[in-house]
Amino acid sequence: MERTTARAWRKFGSRYNLIGNKCENCGEVYFPPRVVCRNCGRNSKLVEKRLSGSGTIYSFTKIRSPPDNFSDIAPYTVGIIQLDEGPKVEGHIIENGKQAEIGARVKMMFRKMYAEGGEGMIHYHYKFVIE
Repeated sequence: MERTTARAWRKFGSRYNLIGNKCENCGEVYFPPRVVCRNCGRNSKLVEKRLSGSGTIYSFTKIRSPPDNFSDIAPYTVGIIQLDEGPKVEGHIIENGKQAEIGARVKMMFRKMYAEGGEGMIHYHYKFVIE
């Protein structure tokens, strides 16, 4: 039986996808979505936009002393990704035998991060795989 809390979280599209928005006036793309365009202010015409998840590594670091929820996967790499559409997002970087480096191409994958206890809520997040 699905728990009510988990079902409610799944209804937030931007929680399980890279969904931002784009101003039809100036073309600026935002993630997470904004209510008002920082360029156009009151004249904003923001529409929902699904982002590709492709981009380049803008910055990164290797985590060697993680919080308890991530101790079983340490060391791991996290970084800031400059998406092809413009916004920067943070996320884990999956190296798969390749070294993370600034400017490397990555693609977003949506993966499980951790579960709260044996039967707790499962937390998902986007991760980026080096291409």
